[in-house]
Amino acid sequence: MSSLPSDHTSVRTFDSVSVGDALPPLTVHVDRARLVQYAGASLDRNRIHWDEPFAKRVGLPDVIAHGMFTMGSAVTLVTDWVGDAGRVVEYGVRFTRPVVVPYDTGADIEVSGVVKAADPETKRVTV
Repeated sequence: MSSLPSDHTSVRTFDSVSVGDALPPLTVHVDRARLVQYAGASLDRNRIHWDEPFAKRVGLPDVIAHGMFTMGSAVTLVTDWVGDAGRVVEYGVRFTRPVVVPYDTGADIEVSGVVKAADPETKRVTV
């Protein structure tokens, strides 16, 4: 596996990447305070993200994190690894289940990635 420091002083080059390389895993902790801050910043004030009784009334187990918060947190794995967020030219996710955020403990979003393809002609890498 190739590696570069994730201190943003180095930018990963195409030649330093191989199919099968694992990106260093990332854990992002989220608690209710972060959800409220994100709701204010994103203008997504849906009550399922901060009102526990409401979330349960609509069938959720508890308050859940915003999908876009989760997506934005997850892309940090790739931007830290590549060393330059501007090199991420396409990004997509598939939400498989909500991130439930209990009041007392919060939740950890665990993100991992593996290089699946590397096209020498376009110099594009798929993680």
